[in-house]
Amino acid sequence: MGAEEETNKSWPPWLKPLLQEKFFVQCKLHADSHKSECNMYCLDCTNGPLCSLCLSFHKDHHPIQIRRSSYHDVIRVSEIQKFLDITGVQTYVINSAKVVFLNERPQPRPGKGVVNTCQVCYRSLVDFFRFCSLGCKISGTSKNFEKKRKDWTNNISDSDDSYSSTTTSIERLKKNNDILNNNSFTPSTPPLSAVNGRIVKRRKGIPHRAPFGGLPMVM
Repeated sequence: MGAEEETNKSWPPWLKPLLQEKFFVQCKLHADSHKSECNMYCLDCTNGPLCSLCLSFHKDHHPIQIRRSSYHDVIRVSEIQKFLDITGVQTYVINSAKVVFLNERPQPRPGKGVVNTCQVCYRSLVDFFRFCSLGCKISGTSKNFEKKRKDWTNNISDSDDSYSSTTTSIERLKKNNDILNNNSFTPSTPPLSAVNGRIVKRRKGIPHRAPFGGLPMVM
């Protein structure tokens, strides 16, 4: 059995299809209704997003509601934790309710002073959480991901060793060049002005004259 097959068996069969769906689109069956926005999902059928009117065809099933925060799909903790272990996933409070994000969110750069990040996408996290979303938890707990991370770490270590030896050689060459420059008898280049590149000249002092020396004496 491959690593990917083992990973799939460790998660409910509806989870990956859920993460791949596009919600908040118009329902094709109820396009004429003002409640045709697809923000529901049936864990038993896993046949795509549903609108509230579609739920009449899924009696005695387990539907969940998908919500939105900053254009990203979230689900309330109180709903998803009944069917899924979300330990290690960052939770947020939105509209007075705890939620988790379905998929990772791109982050241009980590915030200043951040010491904890998502193990998969390196998004900034708080406290002791390991993942920023359900999707990252699936990826981060798979055997394939652990193998890739180990190989990547080994490659970084090898690169660091090569970099250290190269840096040592460069520092040695720089030190030798400094010694040669200090022992050189060539006069140093005079400083250039920052405005037009001309040699900076010492400014003459203002001449001082004796007071009343040039005034005619009045009788």
